[in-house]
Amino acid sequence: MDRRKFLINNTKVAIGMTLIPTAGFSITENTSSKKFKSNRPPLNQRTFTSDIVESTIKKVKASIADSELAWMFENCYPNTLDTTVDYEVIDGKPDSFVITGDIDAMWLRDSTAQVWPYMPLINKDPKIKNLILGLINRQVKCILTDPYANAFYKDLTRISKWSSDIPSPKPGVHECKWEIDSLCYFIRLSYYYYEISGDASFMDGDWDKAVRLVVDTFRTEQRKDGESPYSFTREHTFVVGLAIFNGSGAPTKATGMIHSIFRPSDDGTILPYLIPSNIFAYVSLAQLSELYAVNKMDADFSNECMSFSAEVKSAVEKYAIKEHLDFGKMYAYEVDGFGNALFMDDANVPSLMSLAYIGGHEPSDPLYINTRSFLLSDSNPYFLRGRNVEGQASPHTGKENIWPMGIILRGLTSQEDNEISKCLKMLKTTHADTGFMHESFHKDDPYNFSRSWFAWANTLFGEFVIKVYNERPWLLKSNFS
Repeated sequence: MDRRKFLINNTKVAIGMTLIPTAGFSITENTSSKKFKSNRPPLNQRTFTSDIVESTIKKVKASIADSELAWMFENCYPNTLDTTVDYEVIDGKPDSFVITGDIDAMWLRDSTAQVWPYMPLINKDPKIKNLILGLINRQVKCILTDPYANAFYKDLTRISKWSSDIPSPKPGVHECKWEIDSLCYFIRLSYYYYEISGDASFMDGDWDKAVRLVVDTFRTEQRKDGESPYSFTREHTFVVGLAIFNGSGAPTKATGMIHSIFRPSDDGTILPYLIPSNIFAYVSLAQLSELYAVNKMDADFSNECMSFSAEVKSAVEKYAIKEHLDFGKMYAYEVDGFGNALFMDDANVPSLMSLAYIGGHEPSDPLYINTRSFLLSDSNPYFLRGRNVEGQASPHTGKENIWPMGIILRGLTSQEDNEISKCLKMLKTTHADTGFMHESFHKDDPYNFSRSWFAWANTLFGEFVIKVYNERPWLLKSNFS
């Protein structure tokens, strides 16, 4: 489907929904009598198709007793494939450019997360396998263009709309916000593609160059000598959009952790050691070590990656685990190495909530349990309670907006049936009759939302439902009204 047309159509839906009186919004509204028509683009307008994805939709949808929830799953799970993929073969290699949705650019983070729910299907459909392989190849091109950048254009000669940023983005770069997680997602995608498929064909010379550039960038951003080549400034941006001191970040003490000047929300950090991203980094470095060891590519580099992983992990354990007055030992969100710490979380991934999702902790770890208890309490300034729903927020969208992504991550990391069901129920009652997830919605009015086309949130919701289907299918027998 034409991306501009999709955006316009969904914006019309969003505008239409805002005209509906919302004073009577209730999480217990009965929708069992409603009929739900698919909001997917027509088959000939979808940007990518897969028979195994279609059969998965039918199978999972048939197991969901709640017709509205089943409809949401049908709309959301394939949304990345339906609307955001530009796939072709370039120089004999698959190439997949995956936009985020309503912005015609590809984020390393978002694109990996958007295809993540399809990873288990790699060995069942060659088209899905080539889609993932093509994304790895495309991300290699992006990283070799600029390892500090977070978002790119398909045309690597295109000039950014943010060309007035200082420094100006290189051709092909949409924006150059240094976020540790961008490079971690590239490793995550490569590692799990190999783990699932056993195919090492992507580990060619260009991939090796990109990987070593990732590790070199991480090393540089440890800033052990206090120096970094990176800075970022932008005119006319909102206050949380930038880190201080011309985007170089607040003062820090060298610890062995890696500086991240921006969060996964693309907002500036307050204290430059962003803990979820550092945990993601040591997980990713260990995965790199394994890839190089298993394939006997470079034993010395494999050992270097593992040593680097251990160094970052040790620093996180020394500087980021704090004793909270009410919750005991738990993770701070950001620290500076001087003893200062920020206690909060952001609904994006990686987050403290997502540590059990990205592989940083088991859900049963006491440290994670304590941290999670804080995150779901009124002690967390970005955990909001509305009239009928509750959930994690983000400074990116202000003080009153809950993120569906935060609710989804809560469900994905939960071990309790009641909590998982609660999350499904809240998601069902806050999509504003669109059948899609949004970036955020007002805590008291889900019809007041941001971003009608946000593919990452949509496919993450699909991933959540499939996880419930695989692990707790009895929960889908309920009617969430």
